[in-house]
Amino acid sequence: MTARDNWGWKARIGMFIVGSEAVPEAEWWAMLPPHVSVHAARVTAPAPWATWDAARTHVTLSEDLARGARQFASMRLSAVVLGHSSSSLVGGKGWDDAVAQGLSELLGSDVPVTTNALDCFAALKTSNVKNPFLVLPPWFNDATLAVGLGYFRDHGIEPAGMLRFDPGPGWRDVPTGDMYPLGLGLEQQIEPLYAQIRAACPDEADGVLILGTGFRCVGIIAALEEDLQRPVISANQASLWHCLKLAGVRTKADGYGSLLAG
Repeated sequence: MTARDNWGWKARIGMFIVGSEAVPEAEWWAMLPPHVSVHAARVTAPAPWATWDAARTHVTLSEDLARGARQFASMRLSAVVLGHSSSSLVGGKGWDDAVAQGLSELLGSDVPVTTNALDCFAALKTSNVKNPFLVLPPWFNDATLAVGLGYFRDHGIEPAGMLRFDPGPGWRDVPTGDMYPLGLGLEQQIEPLYAQIRAACPDEADGVLILGTGFRCVGIIAALEEDLQRPVISANQASLWHCLKLAGVRTKADGYGSLLAG
């Protein structure tokens, strides 16, 4: 008799994540169906993880991203995702397709490549959500919020509202840029996040989109869907769902919202 070893014989998925984050892998392993594995490459480059040339026709991958792609190329992966919402927002319209093309050149044309933003767009379309309530992590500053709103509008999505999570009095007065380095990423609480989303979600929103792969939230997706009676999509949930789809894995995952259960 053998014990479970998490071997991905159905699919192995590669994921680029922020070097100091613990949330993406934890949430993915919680949601993964049997016989699918996730393998992370860590990136320390600032957003965006690939920079445009002057004409915005081509992107140059960061050193971390290129090195990770070369390592992934030998792992017989079923799909690869760039799991960084901020890079997509800062990169702007067209960046996701450009960086996916750049990664494909290193990974090989037989490995599907996606980004967190592309995953979220696909999840919104599948869930028939056109006017989502955007929920953003507390470490996103005002400029990032404005860029994010413009990014979605540039892609034909008009958010019904926006919430930046209030992490509470212990963190409220900490500058946004200091929150993650000081440990908020490891001290996140999902119960107050649930309460804030439930209280603030406007009636005109036809769904909820929680951005940020380092933003802990998948544990409240099902509860929010039950209370709000609308689809709830999160960054990591959307990327897992889309990567499974790209890999041809049809196994459902219960407990993490209608997207993965459908």
